[in-house]
Amino acid sequence: MVKIHITSRDGTETEVEGVEGLSLMEVIRDNGLEDLLALCGGCCSCATCHVYITAGTEDLLSPMSAEENDLLDGSDHRRAYSRLSCQIPVSDDLAGLRFRIAPED
Repeated sequence: MVKIHITSRDGTETEVEGVEGLSLMEVIRDNGLEDLLALCGGCCSCATCHVYITAGTEDLLSPMSAEENDLLDGSDHRRAYSRLSCQIPVSDDLAGLRFRIAPED
């Protein structure tokens, strides 16, 4: 199990445990954090699982695909460290990292 810190939209931080191989979106959803809509269920087609990663940790994540980049371009809340949580596979590299759920578009 990989321990990850998720900050909700209201600023509440929750430590969750994720199973390696799941996506960060699945871990957030499975731990009952309701801020993350994930309407498409992780198909990279809606951008409702938008999160902010901690600056300086982007090298620990898989590279962003063109499809993910295009979806994030449609968000009013995109930042330099925006990612879709459905596109972040959970691995030991994520242990202890902090993510914040982005505001809803």
